[in-house]
Amino acid sequence: MGLGMGKLRHTVAVVDDDASLRRSAGRLLNAYGFAAVEYASAEAFLAQPASADVACLVLDIDLGGGMSGIELQRRLKEAGSNLPVIFITAIEDRRLQAEAERAGCIAYLRKPFAGADLITAINKALGL
Repeated sequence: MGLGMGKLRHTVAVVDDDASLRRSAGRLLNAYGFAAVEYASAEAFLAQPASADVACLVLDIDLGGGMSGIELQRRLKEAGSNLPVIFITAIEDRRLQAEAERAGCIAYLRKPFAGADLITAINKALGL
């Protein structure tokens, strides 16, 4: 898939403790012309100086034992970041969804979600 001259490749970070989901989301994003970077935890994302180049964040709410996705988004907001966030989760919980939406997420996708839904949400987040 050729990218036009001068077309900016937006970087999308995928933060999920599930390695197979991270890989498949990364492949999907690359196929649609995005540059995907993958992180296994919120802490790994925060530790990377390259995270400053990220245009959109695809973030699992439940990241295993460490910081939650909602907590990561809160920290980013407190630091003055207005990075658009798309939450993904396998958990069926209306309270959690309401909390994520109050925190200002662009989209809330329940696993397993269609690849097209993720791409639509990212395009919306980036104003494409």
